[in-house]
Amino acid sequence: MLQGRMFTLKDLETVRRLIAENPQATRHNLAIMLCQLWEWYSPAGKTKKMSANLLLLKLHEAGFVTLPPAQEKYAYTRKPLLHTSAADPKPLVKKPLQELLPLRFDRVTAKHSSALWNELIERYHYLGSSKLFGARLRYLVYSQQEVIAALGFSAAAWQIEPRDRFIGWNEQQRRRNLQLVVNNSRFLILPWIKCQNLASTLLSQATKRLPDDWESAYGYRPALLETFVDGEQFGGTCYSAANWIYAGFTNGRGREEKKHKRIVSEKDIFLYPLQKDFRELLLKEPEHC
Repeated sequence: MLQGRMFTLKDLETVRRLIAENPQATRHNLAIMLCQLWEWYSPAGKTKKMSANLLLLKLHEAGFVTLPPAQEKYAYTRKPLLHTSAADPKPLVKKPLQELLPLRFDRVTAKHSSALWNELIERYHYLGSSKLFGARLRYLVYSQQEVIAALGFSAAAWQIEPRDRFIGWNEQQRRRNLQLVVNNSRFLILPWIKCQNLASTLLSQATKRLPDDWESAYGYRPALLETFVDGEQFGGTCYSAANWIYAGFTNGRGREEKKHKRIVSEKDIFLYPLQKDFRELLLKEPEHC
């Protein structure tokens, strides 16, 4: 998975061919062409240039492709993470769940809470990146005035076979209704918090709160949640315990044939219907006069 898209060796070959066939193109232009080639658009119909730019940059930094020099206008550099005491490790908290309740979910909207969320994710989440794309909501979860977890929800992956098979939609339906699927793209319990059943409780409470918050922010209610769990690091048991549905796994491990470098690891796919008629909503066809 790269920038919300399942990435395969065939995709890598497509990117290399695009670069080779357009030697005068800038990185910015390559990103736009890649969006057009893959039909990579937001629900509003705009190209996902930022996602494409970052995907190309990651491939370039990993040595899979060679991009043209960055132009200053479009140059993208990652700012170094500034560590603050607010996100420093705390003493071990090992309590039964009941002693942590009630949990308070705070939507991240203010600048200071956004900075804290970013720092916690970048310091303690295994992906090490706080960047989310498209429509998104973030939460800091508190117990007794202390942050214990951070969650992020964002735009769904454009195309993923096990999910699409579970829904049963065709390409036209997916294009029209994909915005009704939301990705649980970040889930972090701070490493000094040790509490049995906390993870599944957080997921259960998040799924109850998210639809109202999403509708408040974007004007519509999502129908389905998705998430991708790195099977090499996690078992996904908390999602199963929170009644998420296992839908399968991503289609293989992307490898570069000569260097044998891993592009993406295999992911387990879990889904959670947010509405009883979720499938009817996702299969809805455009109305004709």
